[in-house]
Amino acid sequence: MTSHPSPDRRPSTAPLRGGTPQPPVLREMRWWDIAPVLELERELFPEDAWSAGMFWSELAHARGPFATRRYLVAELAGRIVGYGGLAAIEGTGDIQTIATARDQRGTGLGARLLSELLGAATDFECHEVLLEVRVDNTRAQRLYERFGFEPIGFRRGYYQPGNVDALVMRRTTETSSEAPSVQGT
Repeated sequence: MTSHPSPDRRPSTAPLRGGTPQPPVLREMRWWDIAPVLELERELFPEDAWSAGMFWSELAHARGPFATRRYLVAELAGRIVGYGGLAAIEGTGDIQTIATARDQRGTGLGARLLSELLGAATDFECHEVLLEVRVDNTRAQRLYERFGFEPIGFRRGYYQPGNVDALVMRRTTETSSEAPSVQGT
């Protein structure tokens, strides 16, 4: 096992045909991603950013035969531009975190990350997936609604130190013939 990603796994910065830039590459989050993820975390969530210890703890459960976590990063030209994570326990998935760099908003990256995490929930045989989202983050709420999440309650003062409430949302597992289309997200 190598301690760093091999250079040949880095995404190319060459444009695709027609001059369209390549989208970020999604891959498994590894320990060497924690520092750049923390930079993005602090930029996006200055009041309630996760600590390095929180990410280390989550990644400790992300590998091996008894893994209960799936964490991803989105990398573009060697820069982490997004990340997300899912915990799965006893048939219930929980989106722990999902974020995209400000310059990646509106590109579909959040939908790609969420789609991959929902795929992981299926792999973990989850019958439902939960998440918390700030009540003032309507952009994220709309994304989750497009993927079939529905509000089920609130957690008062969940986000500290700002004392901001969280909207709790849930998506139950559906068969593929019942699942809503997420194309174009």
